Amino acid sequence: MNDTAADNTGSALLADAERLIRAALEEDLGRLDADADITSAAVIPPDMTFTGTITTRQPCTVAGLPFAQMAFAMLDEHIWFIPATVDGQRVPAGNILAHVRGPARALLAAERTALNLLQHLSGIATRTRAFVEAMQAAGETQAKLLDTRKTIPGLRRLEKYATRMGGAHNHRFGLHDAILIKDNHIAVAGSVAEAVRRARAAGHAQVEVECDTLGQVRAALDAGATRLLLDNMPPDILREAVALVAGRAETEASGGITLDTIAEVAQTGVDYISVGSALTLSAPAIDIGLDWHQHP
Repeated sequence: MNDTAADNTGSALLADAERLIRAALEEDLGRLDADADITSAAVIPPDMTFTGTITTRQPCTVAGLPFAQMAFAMLDEHIWFIPATVDGQRVPAGNILAHVRGPARALLAAERTALNLLQHLSGIATRTRAFVEAMQAAGETQAKLLDTRKTIPGLRRLEKYATRMGGAHNHRFGLHDAILIKDNHIAVAGSVAEAVRRARAAGHAQVEVECDTLGQVRAALDAGATRLLLDNMPPDILREAVALVAGRAETEASGGITLDTIAEVAQTGVDYISVGSALTLSAPAIDIGLDWHQHP
C-alpha cells in the first residue's frame, strides 16, 4: 500500500490517461477528428494557426499538465505544448502553466478536454496540499497523509496521481492489491480473529484490519494484523490505541477527518491518516483558462 505500486505509476497510469482522454474527446466531438467541431469548422479557416497560454486564475498546486498535453497531441500531433511549470508546483493566480501553438481548429476542439483534466486534477492536488500543510501545523509528527478508493469511477489512477502531486501517499489502489478487513468482512467471518486467520491462511502476510473499538484493536493485534485502521476514533481514544499497539503494528486514523482536526489527529502518534472524499470527490476545480493570441 504505497505510492510506488505499479498500478499507480508508469505505464499503467499512461494507459489509463490515454483511454480516458480518447473517450473524453470522442464524447465531446462525436469522433476523434478536429473537424467534427462544427462551430470551428464553420467559422475558422482550415489553415489558421493560433498561439495561446494556459493560465490559472487562482492560486493552486498544479497537476495534470502531461494529460493536457496528451489531449492536444491526440487530436493533432502538430500542436506544440510547452509547459511553463511542473506538476506538484504551487503557483500564484495569474501564473502561466503552459504555452500552446498549432492549428486553430484542433486547439479549440481539444481545449475543453485538456482544461477539464487540468482543472480537476489541480483541484485535487491543491486540496491535498492544504491537508498536508494543516497536518504539518501539528509540528514534528510521524504521520503521513493517505488517499483512499473514494474516487470518480474510471479516474482513480489520475486522481491518485494528483494526490501525490499534493504531497499525499497512495493507499491501496484497489481491492486486488492489498488486504483490508472491514466491519462487514468481520461480520461475515464471525470475529476479527477469524477474519485475520482466513487472510493469513490465504497466503497474505500483510493484513490491515478496521477497528472501531479498543477491544477490536486488542483482538486484531492478538490475531497478528500488521496495520490497524482506527475508524472514527476521537483523539483521546486514538492515543490509547497507539499506546496499546506500542509499535507492534502500523496505525492509520480514518473517518471524519477535516482540515480543522487533522493536526490534532497527527499529534496522537498514528503512522498514517487517510482522507477520502474531501481529497478526491469533493475537491473544487481550479479556475484555469486558455487565452488565445493569433499567431502573425
